Amino acid sequence: MNTRPWFSHYPEGVAPEIDPDKYQSLNELFEEVFDRYRGMKAFESMGAVLTYDDLDSRSAAFAAFLQHNLGLQPGERIALQLPNLLQWVVAMCGSVRAGLIVVNTNPLYTSREMEHQFRDAGVSAVVILANFAANLQKIMHQVPVRHVIITEIGDMLGGMKKTLVNFMVRRIKKMVPPFSIPGAIAFNYVLREGRKHSWKRPELRGEDTAVLQYTGGTTGVSKGAMLMHRNLIANLEQLTAWLPNVEAGREIFITSLPLYHIYAFTLNCLFGLKVGAFNVLIPNPRDMPRFINRLRKYRFTVTTGVNTLYNALLNQKDFAK
Repeated sequence: MNTRPWFSHYPEGVAPEIDPDKYQSLNELFEEVFDRYRGMKAFESMGAVLTYDDLDSRSAAFAAFLQHNLGLQPGERIALQLPNLLQWVVAMCGSVRAGLIVVNTNPLYTSREMEHQFRDAGVSAVVILANFAANLQKIMHQVPVRHVIITEIGDMLGGMKKTLVNFMVRRIKKMVPPFSIPGAIAFNYVLREGRKHSWKRPELRGEDTAVLQYTGGTTGVSKGAMLMHRNLIANLEQLTAWLPNVEAGREIFITSLPLYHIYAFTLNCLFGLKVGAFNVLIPNPRDMPRFINRLRKYRFTVTTGVNTLYNALLNQKDFAK
């Protein structure tokens, strides 16, 4: 591991000012990132890698499908209900590029929790892992969702690995309960069809809402915090000022916290993109042997976590190696 200092300690009163209007929107930031880090690795999950070029082209195809095939308009809400898979990153970037408001959703929500969040947010579309689609089926007639995009765990692994993983998950491990959602669209179909159209960049301002980030609901029902593009850009500029020793294009992030939580969403995903990091996604950190194998493979420079995760690692003999 690289142990160079990351944090900056400014003498009292001389901390740099940040410019929350450096970018008009996250779209402007994404375009700069895709151009600056073109050809470099951006994300890895389950052995499959997306470069910044791949993320650019696939998120543009996703955005084009939302715009042209589904007719979704800027400001409509799209729920992303996925674990840490490459599909989440493509869908998040593509949704933002289409001008939609991202509603981050815990994949393990019960049908009741999904119903509350989707109705409260006024969700028009959902991107969901097939493993959890049976819960969505139960509430489809009670929520404003018009479009459902379904993906399977192996969909972005490519070739025989995709077929094998999806077969194992469905047929051997039986992790996908039966469901029927008429009109549901396959994620890979979205990408294929989206490539037939040109993505049209929407006009967005810093004051436009980018994300509805729901709270844990520990003091009542979960509530959606409205995060503007300017909010998120300000936070990224704060991180840039606070962490000046980050080496653009050279960092390797381990992302085991869920990207649908604000911590990993802003620090690992958005800040990682801003600095051209290579993000290694861990879909299931509770599988400790597999998690530790991923750590062993990479000389990572950054990892984020919470105390329970670090404690669990410390109680694994292989982690000491």
